[in-house]
Amino acid sequence: MGPLKGIKIIEMVGLGPGPFAGMLLADMGAEVVMIERPGSSVPKGTPDCNRRGKKSVILNLKDKKDIEILLKMIEKADVLFEGFRPGVMERLGLGSDICLKRNPKLVYGRMTGWGQYGPLSNAAGHDLNYISLTGALHAIGKKDEKPTVPLNLVGDYGGGGMFLVTGILAALLEVKNSGKGQVIDVAMTDGSALLMSIFHTLHAFGQWVPERSSNWLDSGTHFYDTYETQDGKYISIGSIEPQFHKELIDKLELDNQYFAEQYNTGKWAEMKSILEEKFKTKTRDEWCDLLEGSDVCFAPVLDFTEAPGHHHNQARKTYIELDGIQQPAPAPRFSRTVSEIKSGSPESGADKDQILKDWGID
Repeated sequence: MGPLKGIKIIEMVGLGPGPFAGMLLADMGAEVVMIERPGSSVPKGTPDCNRRGKKSVILNLKDKKDIEILLKMIEKADVLFEGFRPGVMERLGLGSDICLKRNPKLVYGRMTGWGQYGPLSNAAGHDLNYISLTGALHAIGKKDEKPTVPLNLVGDYGGGGMFLVTGILAALLEVKNSGKGQVIDVAMTDGSALLMSIFHTLHAFGQWVPERSSNWLDSGTHFYDTYETQDGKYISIGSIEPQFHKELIDKLELDNQYFAEQYNTGKWAEMKSILEEKFKTKTRDEWCDLLEGSDVCFAPVLDFTEAPGHHHNQARKTYIELDGIQQPAPAPRFSRTVSEIKSGSPESGADKDQILKDWGID
């Protein structure tokens, strides 16, 4: 069940992107054991997507006996990951040097906002701060307005959780060759900087400027933006390629000659005004009937409660129901070692005895 079946992972429970990374690994078949603090009282079946498929052990990390139990678990584990500030694990007696001495093949993942070293490494911060430092936040928003605060997908989850999973999987592959574990330093600043790679490339080719909403992927154009419809809802248009742009103009029954200069930046504002007026002549559903499934590159802008009901998402079973809530299904999809959710959210500490028995720890 899942390509990571047989892999044992210890998750030092933290916030947001750490549990998200653990969820992805559990979905792919790994045995993910959350180490929770005394006083944790999450009941079984709590509607928390990030706890699905995992097991829970409560340990008091201020107690030497519990530290020794955890070290014995680390000896049996393939991966440990944590998301504390630099130095916290060392103060607990669980630093990477100690853990790798107990288990030389251990993959030791460390995820923070600023990284394990650097002038800001011990400062507090959140997603918004991390993406501020890498140019990502500055690029999001409308011209002549302040940067738009996005959901914390760019720093926390894209630049953090996803890079942690990528690093863990790469290190697990390398262990097979070297027989040696290593430490992964995942910084959300590093990750969000890397996510901006394409814009550094475009800038080098003279195809991107730093000003917001002035480019062809940041709502500066008429052919890559969102538009309000007659019923106050929104649709998205991404007709970048000339053949897709022509189909957009044809289906909207607009003047092909006027819109022929697709990349004339001086006409973008006027062209956008024409499209704004046009899209307000029909409802969102009416535009779906006309444009959805065509090469216009179109989709309705759905909120996250509407998304599970869309016929494409339903056909692919993109969403499932678990613990009484609808939530995204595992991704990506494997043809042979199919990812499955083994269970819902566990009760805090419910699996300690079974885990220790299964892992051969007295």
